[in-house]
Amino acid sequence: MNNIDVLIIGGGPIGLACGIEATKANLKYVILEKGTLTNSLFNYPVNMTFFSTSEKLEMGKIPFMSLANKPTRTEALEYYRRVQKHYDLKVKLYEKAELITKLENGFEIKSSKATYQARHIIISTGFYDLPNLMDVPGENLPKVSHYYKEPWPYIGQKILVVGGGNSAVDVALETWRKGADVTMVMKDSMVDRNVKYWVLPDIENRVKEGCIKAYFNTTIKEITPSTVVLNTPGGEESVENDFVLAMTGYKPNFELLEQIGVSLNLDEHRQPCYDEANQESNIPGVYLAGVVCGGLNTREFFIENSIAHAESIVRDIKRKQQIASH
Repeated sequence: MNNIDVLIIGGGPIGLACGIEATKANLKYVILEKGTLTNSLFNYPVNMTFFSTSEKLEMGKIPFMSLANKPTRTEALEYYRRVQKHYDLKVKLYEKAELITKLENGFEIKSSKATYQARHIIISTGFYDLPNLMDVPGENLPKVSHYYKEPWPYIGQKILVVGGGNSAVDVALETWRKGADVTMVMKDSMVDRNVKYWVLPDIENRVKEGCIKAYFNTTIKEITPSTVVLNTPGGEESVENDFVLAMTGYKPNFELLEQIGVSLNLDEHRQPCYDEANQESNIPGVYLAGVVCGGLNTREFFIENSIAHAESIVRDIKRKQQIASH
């Protein structure tokens, strides 16, 4: 299997969708995943509920049954596990793609465990690996985290939550309900209007009541072991603090794209260059699927609107194979 038609980098939902289409098209393929299956979903907060309904997350004509209209993280992990098992998708877990080299008729991919030669590559690496850093003194202190799993470590603690989007709001509400003293810091004048519609009134009411303190139009100047120094509209202010949960978002790892020569736009979004008709990048034979297509604009692509990338890519690969055979 080390000499294959397609090597898929990323074993998230979109990587699995690409594997399904490759299976249906009788292509030899391998999916490399540097962590566990659907690693990004695994790293979501334990009690997270999806914005999408379960049927929009379905793939491969396998029904996604959930207890409520909006599925949970655990339900999604189980669903995609069953998808992988049903199609016997060739996923290599805990195997990281490290080096891609262009060959005359394809590519050589060196992973942490093996070397592959493939005629085509699909990059579907998501964006949950690298947090957007605040670049402030003290950000590397042990009490600062850019990831959140569950509220139990923060019972009775003074928590500062940075951000005003879905993740920050979920963290603030969940830790407050488990007994944390919660303060939110947002650079904008209000909570993000894209917050889940059933959660937005909850956080706004908690802030209005004063149960959760909130600083708007505010940034962090410095983090110390016992405080956080804020730049507020009224001037500098020091807040006592035990933990900082920086829900500042994440960004794609552009390393593999740059390594193989995929062009990135020079604007603030750094969107990779690709053909929307077939998802092929400016490097022939290298395709992009899923949220990686948006670059730093991580709000444009989701599971439900990226599943179609898999079909477009495999259709184009089969077209190329047919041309080459004539």
